[in-house]
Amino acid sequence: MSRILIIEDELSIAELERDYLELSDFEVEIETNGETGLQRALKENFDLFILDLMLPGVDGFEICKRIRQAKNTPILMVSAKKDDIDKIRGLGLGADDYITKPFSPSELVARVKAHLSRYERLIGSGAQENEVIEIRGLKIDKTARRVFVNGEEKAFTTKEFDLLTFLAQNPNHVFTKEELFTRIWGMESIGDIATVTVHIKKIREKIELNTSKPQYIETIWGVGYRFKV
Repeated sequence: MSRILIIEDELSIAELERDYLELSDFEVEIETNGETGLQRALKENFDLFILDLMLPGVDGFEICKRIRQAKNTPILMVSAKKDDIDKIRGLGLGADDYITKPFSPSELVARVKAHLSRYERLIGSGAQENEVIEIRGLKIDKTARRVFVNGEEKAFTTKEFDLLTFLAQNPNHVFTKEELFTRIWGMESIGDIATVTVHIKKIREKIELNTSKPQYIETIWGVGYRFKV
């Protein structure tokens, strides 16, 4: 049974989320304070985090940052903030998804299931012989889920790794943002395709020598992105 930690200061909302998730056979814990939520997130083993932004003690942005420094566990941010800047900041810190309040509990459950399913498939591949992609100083170890640029290892979030690997495995093919969102996030009808732009930016910062003149991921204006070989 997958174990989920909800860090949410509005107890009524947290309990509603918990009730719907438990109906789908998830084990759910709730923390209403940012500081205690962060401590549990770092010390205990959870399969997914649902994280509010506005919290007493430590805010959701800092919690996301600290979790991502230590773990690759999926993080879903929830907030009443609808500004794109908050979404961009949250995704840039390593969140896998951003849900704006109010949202339906069934949508939350759908997103949780999608992220857990993808994550479980990825971590279950450890017994395979390592499959590696190498292109002009860029090395992607698909089995170990590690990325090296000119011999130096770079830290990638789950979705950053998935997106980079997908593009590298399909070189010289132009993909629209919508296509990439559907293939990597697996949720065509829900979510924000701006997520793709944010993740491409973060990937470029890690693998490109000059982000203004990328040698790997090329922007095709008005269309999408292409991995150059």
